[in-house]
Order: sequence, then structure tokens, then C-alpha cells
Amino acid sequence: MPEPGKKPVSAFSKKPRSVEVATGSSAVFEAETERAGVKVRWQRAGSDISASDKYGLAAEGTRHTLTVRDVGSADQGSYAVIAGSSKVKFDLKVLEAGKAEPVPGPAPAPAEAPGGPGEALASATEVEGGSPSPEGERGGSGRLGQWMGVSQGRSQRPLSTGSSSAAPDDPIGLFVMRPQDGEVTAGGSITFSARVAGASLLKPPVVKWFKGKWVDLSSKVGQHLQLHDSYDRTSKVYLFELHITDAQATFAGGYRCEVSTKDKFDSCNFNLTVHEAVGPGDVDLRSAFRRTSLAGGGRRISDGHEDAGTLDFSSLLRKSSSFRTPRDSRLEGPAEEDVWEILRQAPPSEYERIAFQHGITDLRGMLKRLKGMRREEKKSTAFQKKLQPAYQVSKGHKIRLTVELADPDAEVKWLKNGQEIQMSGRYIFESVGAKRTLTISQCSLADDAAYQCVVGSEKCSTELFVKEPPVLITCPLEDQLVMVGQRVEFECEVSEEGAQVKWLKDGVELTREETFKYRFKKDGQRHHLIINEATLEDAGRYALRTSGGQAVAELIVQEKKLEVYQSIADLTVGSKDQAVFKCEVSDENVRGVWLKNGKELVPDSRIKVSHIGRVHKLTVDDVTPADEADYSFVPEGFACNLSAKLHFMEVKIDFVPRQEPPKIHLDCPGRVPDTIVVVAGNKLRLDVPISGDPAPTVIWQKTITKGNKVPAGPALDASGDSGASDEWVFDKKLLCETEGRVRVETTKDRSIFTVEGAEKEDEGVYVVTVQNPVGEDQVNLTVKVIDVPDAPAAPEISNVDEDSCTVRWKPPAYDGGQPVLGYILERKKKKSYRWMRLNFDLLRELSHEARCMIEGVVYEMRVYAVNAVGMSRPSPASQPFMPVGPPSEPSHLAVEDVSDTTVSLKWRPPERMGAGGLDGYSVEYCQDGCSEWVAALEGLTEHTSLLVKDLPTGARLLFRVRAHNVAGPGAPGITTEPVTVQEILQRPRLQLPRHLRQTIQKKVGEPVNLLIPFQGKPRPQVTWTKEGQPLAGKEVSIRNSPTDTILFIRAANLAHSGTYQVTLRIESMEDKAELVLQVVDKPSPPQDIRVTDAWGFNVALEWKPPQDDGNTELWGYTIQKADKKSMEWFTVLEHYRHTHCVVSELIIGNGYYFRVFSHNMVGPSDRAATTKEPVFIPRPGITYESPNYKALDFSEAPSFTRPLVNRSVLAGYTTTLCCAVRGSPKPKISWFKNGLDLGKDARFRMFSKQGVLTLEIRKPCPFDGGVYVCRATNLQGEAQCECRLEVRVP
Repeated sequence: MPEPGKKPVSAFSKKPRSVEVATGSSAVFEAETERAGVKVRWQRAGSDISASDKYGLAAEGTRHTLTVRDVGSADQGSYAVIAGSSKVKFDLKVLEAGKAEPVPGPAPAPAEAPGGPGEALASATEVEGGSPSPEGERGGSGRLGQWMGVSQGRSQRPLSTGSSSAAPDDPIGLFVMRPQDGEVTAGGSITFSARVAGASLLKPPVVKWFKGKWVDLSSKVGQHLQLHDSYDRTSKVYLFELHITDAQATFAGGYRCEVSTKDKFDSCNFNLTVHEAVGPGDVDLRSAFRRTSLAGGGRRISDGHEDAGTLDFSSLLRKSSSFRTPRDSRLEGPAEEDVWEILRQAPPSEYERIAFQHGITDLRGMLKRLKGMRREEKKSTAFQKKLQPAYQVSKGHKIRLTVELADPDAEVKWLKNGQEIQMSGRYIFESVGAKRTLTISQCSLADDAAYQCVVGSEKCSTELFVKEPPVLITCPLEDQLVMVGQRVEFECEVSEEGAQVKWLKDGVELTREETFKYRFKKDGQRHHLIINEATLEDAGRYALRTSGGQAVAELIVQEKKLEVYQSIADLTVGSKDQAVFKCEVSDENVRGVWLKNGKELVPDSRIKVSHIGRVHKLTVDDVTPADEADYSFVPEGFACNLSAKLHFMEVKIDFVPRQEPPKIHLDCPGRVPDTIVVVAGNKLRLDVPISGDPAPTVIWQKTITKGNKVPAGPALDASGDSGASDEWVFDKKLLCETEGRVRVETTKDRSIFTVEGAEKEDEGVYVVTVQNPVGEDQVNLTVKVIDVPDAPAAPEISNVDEDSCTVRWKPPAYDGGQPVLGYILERKKKKSYRWMRLNFDLLRELSHEARCMIEGVVYEMRVYAVNAVGMSRPSPASQPFMPVGPPSEPSHLAVEDVSDTTVSLKWRPPERMGAGGLDGYSVEYCQDGCSEWVAALEGLTEHTSLLVKDLPTGARLLFRVRAHNVAGPGAPGITTEPVTVQEILQRPRLQLPRHLRQTIQKKVGEPVNLLIPFQGKPRPQVTWTKEGQPLAGKEVSIRNSPTDTILFIRAANLAHSGTYQVTLRIESMEDKAELVLQVVDKPSPPQDIRVTDAWGFNVALEWKPPQDDGNTELWGYTIQKADKKSMEWFTVLEHYRHTHCVVSELIIGNGYYFRVFSHNMVGPSDRAATTKEPVFIPRPGITYESPNYKALDFSEAPSFTRPLVNRSVLAGYTTTLCCAVRGSPKPKISWFKNGLDLGKDARFRMFSKQGVLTLEIRKPCPFDGGVYVCRATNLQGEAQCECRLEVRVP
């Protein structure tokens, strides 16, 4: 899981895409990971896929492949690939073999037959049966309609397979619905949508849209691109949309959507394909007149938008061609393209002849299509040469953007991302004749943007892409050899300042998560990797990788070793002489400490310590008997020491007779055992001066711990009862070896007992016995070996708080022979290698309160014991622990409701929860004036509200709420005043929502769910009636709760229309409200359609209104005609309000059927009224006499067919005033408010459409209230109507 605040990175460098394959073929999905060796899992519908005869899994380096063999309909569905914490979903769509469409990809195209693609298609059709099947016609029509729908602004999205809804919840990904690949025609619009589940998210997710790999689309928002987001509180789903308008060819390519939260990350790739706009040479004229709205069952388009759908006469032409003599397909292909050229070049008077000659029957559709194509050919009047769609330049180079104007004197403005560019050192404007040039020097990534050249009201656009050059390595890394603990710094120089680089160790990227060990530094073009204290684990191959190469170096880490070139030697000096101990080591930077008998030696006027280079020297002036001791030099940071003995030589002149008994010359005449202290690891040397004539025999013995003595000299004879003594038991082991760790050296005047590297077992009482024939002498020497203490046991952690804890430990099992002076405590973060010392003065106690820790971070503790010799080894680390503090008190504790036995409480979560999170809340109460708190519930509650039950009526109680987590309960939140447990009477009141105050319209079959909140205490009684009668029947159900009432109808029908009354009653108080429900349905077809007259190219129709209007106003009628030969229906009139009409522009000699649909707000009637017999259009005679028509005057004075009505609206909500007027010629409309003309007021918008007049008032305020007058004026007269508008403040 990534750290908070750090953006997670996808594990995939290439993600699999959804595919469509035919039944029986194989589907291959490929994915590439960022690193090799990553474990990848493939899933289908949430279950893992394993290798089998059906599925083939392959992995090669970073490339992973899933192959689905012999694809069938059961294999269709959603698949996924998972690597680490990244998951990518993709779909497999299975198509039937006969209907499979070609999938864009690298598959080779089939060879074309002679004559071009059109001929090959025609040949294939003829072989199969001579004419295309109806399914093929509908498929072609659907595809053409699909493309034309895109050109009008509707986006194309692939249909989902249907199995994604049944898939289990995504355990890793965040997308509920991913954006899919889309296709759009140039100039059209498209919207990509992504849905993200928000039920488990505390904060809204962060979504970014990219084009390619690095272009962030948030900086491109403008006229052609918008980003929208919304949140559905019901489904708890976030909706993010990328909307592209007026698509250009440069918009095509790959896009990426990334979504990230605090601890999750997901991304999805999708493609946008932009097709060129349909030109005159690319259009099949007869296919262009195919109306897809009828074949596909879609809705009709009004007369004002007939260009959105086109008519289809292809089937009619195919049928008519079957009666002609078959012709070669090679001759028919180009003929269809020549028709369009003939129409473009012919005058309008010849359109009808050309259309009739080539079998085109719908002249109106042809004219509109021709008009639209001519609009597309309109050339720019301001530009002779426009900008290219896109430019590309390398970073740091210069780019020129040049346009050529039609008017050399025209003013030009240059825009960057919609903002005007001002001339500067980097932006230079040039004007040479009609050419205008924008020069951008030293291009940077900030110049990657959309640019526009504006001339008057026209403009041309382009997009500039700045390409970064590869970053090269100018100074490579160097191999390094360091010792443990030393600082390591790798340095590398690259070709560009501030370049992005990656540091790797043994092929694994070093990230910021390891900043406790690695430190990255940038200094211009130089990049540094610093390791403060090198360890043996840091050895390896380090690499710096850039976009243009990498540099590699080897790091070798060796352990510290100190070589002793000259050790200190034993010295024997006399009184008042100078003793000099000198040693030489390999490292001149090593410091050390001099010890005397294991204790640190403090320099003074007589004792001097010096350090010059590699030589360390100890000088003792005026040696006295007290200076005789063991001297040691201990280097800092190394586990070794150098020891030597200083012997004090005292000259004695005694008269020794020839027969002299043996004598030991020591400063213990009373034979009291003397104690000799030696530090463990140092040399123990016991030098005993002796005398005697003849030379005595020296015997060394040691008393063991059980009261036995171990001889340390020559073995004694085993005679006598040497083993019978209870007090002493001597070991027979000889300790007179001259070599080894324990050795004895005896000369004429002294005996030396040496132990190299003293140990704890060498401690005890040594007995020295000298014998000769004259007598014997004996002395006891006590040797004590002291050492650093043993390591204490692992410390125990208790009383963990927000930033502190208590650490306890036990004394070490062995104190080293010296009392423990104190302890040193250290701590570290669990993932760190660096221990930090917590105390500089020794701790005398066996516990310590550690402070200044970071909440939520895992720590470990260890302890050292210290005595006079030194510091012990560290104890084992304690159990990891995390400082966690209790949460703060809950805020805004309030009483929501009170009854005779219950109290409802609510509160908000605490402001600070800490790293321990929140386990729940405890609720307690107590009597006012009492200190005993009683738990209101057992355990904890996770909710922020609670209903406390079974309380004594009339009691005055205080309530408190405490938040709990792993650290325990936090501070309580207490009610400010005591609460009296007693029901409060509240007047009933219905809170009728605004949308229920108007007529509620529902379609037949739709559910009706009317929720009305209310207030009142005690719980009021709710009563529903309809038209004053109680509700009856099982179709209408009422559901009541303490705070609202619901009227629910599962499937509405026309009988449910009417006025409903709801009554709220508490004792004698009540409140009422009325709701008007209108259930509407489609109307029935018109009645009694008949042909009243037929003349020339015209037919007059008449019909009666439908018997059932669907319980709503009729919007009009749709009249359609059908040729008797093809029986394909085409719309003649839409939204026609009269019950009679004239159908014109009919073809001579053809027979026609007519039918009429009725329309209301629900839609058209299911059936149509159709003429029973066809109407034939007769051919006219040879002579024609034109009739005489009387000149009719259609002028009419203005009159309002629907006047204005008084209205009362709420302030702040946009409202409209509507009326309808008729008159000829078209009257001029004026609007007035309180006598003032509103024509120049920007807050009012006026619309006029087919006689319907509308005045829109934007966000009215009380000042906008008054008398509004609409006046209509033409040459025939004047008319006006008025209304009063009241603006209420809610």
C-alpha cells in the first residue's frame, strides 16, 4: 500500500484492450509490466484463469499473453489482469460468423477485385443470390445512420456485453464503468464517461485525463474540450465526463483516465477515432436519402431539424432495377458518383429532370442535402492559407507558425489556450505582405498548447507539441570502495539541467520511501546519491538511468580492520625513572583510551598522553611503586586492546647465607590475600620475586569456587591423604606450560604466572608456594576479573500514549564484577536501521518515560547496561509498538427528540481521531446533581446517534458521549443542560415538497412514489383520500413513518388520475394538503381518414380527432405517404395541428397510400389511421388550360389566440411568460413592464417561434413584479394583452 499523499504508480506499461472476434476463432490479449519477474494473474468474472486446453497463458520477460481458443458465445464477458495492486479490465465480444464486422487492427485486407472495392462488393452480392437480403439492407442503413448521427453531435460508444453487471465487486480497481473507445466524424461531438464507486471513500477521488502518455488535458480546457464531474448520493457513484466538441483530425489517438485515492490507484486506456467529414465524392447519392429513423424505430425529428435524418430509397431503386436489362456492374459504379457532379453543376431548374431520370423520388430531401453540401464547401474569406492541424518541435528549438491572409491590411491576433499572446523576447510577430508569422524561440514544455490566429470573426487553430530531447550522461558514475560506517556519495552529470532521472540498485528502483537510508540531491546538471552510513548490505551495482542511457558503478563495502604495527611492551623501571608505553596502528584517525588496571587513566602533570599520526604514547614521569600495574590501550570503534605490565624495580642489598630458607618477597607480610583486578580480555601477569639457597621449587595452586584448590604448578605426588581434606581439593593438572594461554615461567629470582586474555573462569584465589630443603613460604593472591555487564533482557513497553510511552527493563544477569552505574536507552523506527539515543546522562532507575514520538509510527526500543568497565551489548529489541492517543471529545452533542420514556441523541465525530482510528462510542447518563454514570447501552455503537430507552418519566438527566479507540476512551462530550424526560406537544405540519405542489404527471405503467415529510408530536395520525373518498384497492398502498408518509402505486393507470388529499391530525389539531396526479398515455389513432380530393400532384386528406387523447393535450399529427410499389413509408408532415391537409409533390402515374399518427407528450399512437384504397396521380392531357384564380387577400390584423395569464413565482428562479398571436404579415412584437420597453434590458430574453411568444426573466427579484404587456403590430392593426407578475420571497 503506498504512503498517504504519494501518488500510486500502475504496474503496467502496456494494458490489454477489448476486442471483438468471430465465433470459432482465437482471441489474444497482451499486457506488459514495468519490471520483469512480476507475478501476473488473469481473471474472468472475478475468478482466476489457469492454463488449460481452453486458455493459454504465456510470460516472456515483461510481456504476458492470454489466448482464448475456439471462442464461443459462453466466452463473452469481462476479463481482468492483476499485477501487484494494479488491475486492468477489458471485454471480449463474440460475434456470429455471418455478421462479424472487421476489427481494426493489423490483419491484412482482402485482395480487391478488378474495378475497385465497389465492384468487388457488387460481385459478391450477385453470387449469393442476385439481390441483397433485407438483413443486409437494414445493417447497411443502421451503419450509415450511425455515422450520420455522430456527425450531428451524438457520440458513439460500444455496447456493453451485459456480463459486467453480474461480475463480482472489484477488489482492487476503482472504476464502476470505464471509458470505452469511441468514433466521431470531424466537426462532431463525443463524450467519454467514467464512473467511480464512492461508498468506501472518505474524500472525492482525484481524476486526471491524459492524451498520449504525458499531455494533461486539464490544461487544454476551452472551446473544444470540457471536463465535468458529479456525484449521485443515491447510488454513491462519482461520474466524470470528458466532452469533446467540434472534433478535429488532430484529436484522434490514445487517451488515458487515471483515478487515485488515499491508498488506491487505477487507470484505463481508450482510443478516439476521428473520421473525415463526408464529401461529395464519398457519398452514395441514393444511400444518402435513407431515413434511418423509420427502420430503426427511433423518434421523429421536427420540420426544423429534418437534416438530422435522411431518406432511404436504395431498396426502391434495387427493385426498380430488377425490371431493367441487367448491366455490367463496372458501368454502374461510377454512374452513381456522376449524378452528384451533374446536380452540382446543373442549374436549379434542371434538378427535377435529373432526379426523375436517375430514379430519385424525394426532391425535398435531395434539395436539403445539396444545400448542406454546398454550405460545407464554403471557403474562408479571411484566410488564403491556414495553419496546419499540428506542429512538432524539439525542446529548446525555434518554431514558426505562418498564415496567409486575403486582406494584407487586416489586423491579426494570436491566442495561446484562448489567451492573447503579447510580444516579448520569446514571441515575435512578423508581417510580410499578406503573410503573418508567429515565431517562438527557445521552446519549452510550457509552449505545448493550442494556438489560434484570429482575423475579425474568423480564426484558424493548430496544436503545438514540444518534444523533449533525450537526456544524455556526460560524466558517468565511478566505482567506490568504502569501509562499514563510512559515507558514500555517487555523482553523475547529465546533459540537461533539472532532468528527471532514476536511481537503481541491482536493477531495482530506489524510491523516496527509503529516504531514511538514501538521499537524492540535484545540483544543476549534477545528480548525487548519498548513503550516510554504509553497511555490508549496501554493496552492489548502482545505476542512474535517464531517457537517453544509463551509468553503472560498483560499490564495495568492507568491514573495518585495524592493523597493529607496533604493540606496547612490558616495562621494568626503577624509582624516579620515566616509563614510556608506545604503540602504532594502521589508521592515523583512530582515537583511543588508556586504562590502568581496567580504569580510564586521567592525564596530569606526571602522566601525559599524546597522539601523533599513527603513534599513540603514554608517558609516566617519576615512577613510584604505586605506578606498578597493567596498562592497556583501547582503540575507539574496534574490538581489540593492547596490554603491557609496568614492573617497579626496587634494589635491595641483603646478606644471604649459603643456606637460606625460601622466601616470597611481596608486600603482604601478614600473608593476607591481596586482590589483583584485571579487565576481561587483558593480559593477567603475576610476577612473584623469590629467594632461597638452594633455589626453591615454585608451586602455583588455585582455589576453585566449591572450596577446592587447583594446583597451578608441577603435579604433586599422589601419596598420603591429599584427597581426604574437606576444605581443600587440589587439581592435579599441570600449569607449568611455557606456551599457551595459561603459562608459568620460573627463574632463579622470580616466578611469573601469565594468562593471555583473562576470562571470568580465571577469577579466584591463587596460592604461591616455594620450597627448598631449608623450608618453604606461601602467599595467597586474589585475582578478580571484571568485564562489561551482560546485555539486559528485551525491555517491556507500557502506558503507550499519543507521543510517549513507559519503558521498563530488568537488570542484567551478570554485572561484570562491577556495580551497574546506569543504563542507556535507544529507539528507532521499525523500518529504519538507525538507532537514536534517548538519554545522555545515565538512567539510574529501571524505567523511563520516552517522549517526543510521532503518532502512528511503529517504534522499537533497546537498552544498554553501563558499569565502570564500559557499556554492554544492546538488549534485544522490544516488541514493536505504535504511539496512539485517544480521540478527542465528540462535538455538537444535542438532544434530537424527547418522549415520556426515551431521549434521542445525536452528535458529530471528534475533530481528532488519531492514528488509532475510531472503534465506536459509549453513551452514559446520570441524574442531575448525582455523580454516578449509568451506561445507556452495552458495548459501543458505531453510529453518531442513539435512542436511549426505558428512562424514568419526569427525570432530569445529563448525558455524555465518549469516543473509543485502541488507546482507550477519549474525553467526554456532555450536554450543557439537564434533559427532562417528558413528551413535548408539537403542532402537526405537512412539509409539502415544491415539486408536489404542481400537477404530478406520470405515464401509464410507471410507478408513483410520493413522499411527504411532516412534523408533529406525539406521532400524528395520517389519512389519505381521493376526491373526498377513502382510498380503496390493493393497487394504492400507504406507508407511514414517524417523520413522513408515502403514497405508492406500483403501476399507474388512467383511473389513478385525480386529486388526493392527505390529512395530519393530533387530537384537535390538523393540517391538510392536496396533490393533483395526472396519469397520461399514448393517444388512440385518428378516426375516419379519407381522401377528399386529388388534383395534379396534390391529394387532400381529412380525418377526425382520436377518440382517446391519452388524458393530455394533443401535440399534433404526423402524416406519412407510401408508394404502392415499394410500400415504404415516408413522413410528409410532422406536428401538424389541423385535421385536414394537402400532400403535394407526388409523382405522376404512381399510386399512394396515406396514414396519420396522433401525438401527445407521451409519444405517437401505437397504430395509425390508413387509407384503404390507393390514390393514383393521373397523367395530365396534352392541352392544359390554366384556371383563373381570384386574388385573395390574406392580410389580417394581429390577434392573441392565447393571452397572458397572471403568475406568482419565487424569487431567484428563472420564469417565463407565454402567449400566442396570429396575424399577416408577421406582426412586430414588443414587451413592456409598467409601461417601460424591455427590448434593451439584458435580464430579459424574448423568443418567437411559429406565433408562440415567450418572455424569459432571469432569476427575478421582488423588483421585477408588476404589469407586463405584450404588443403585436403590423400594417393591419395592433393588439396587446397583459398580465400581472408577483414575485414572492421564500
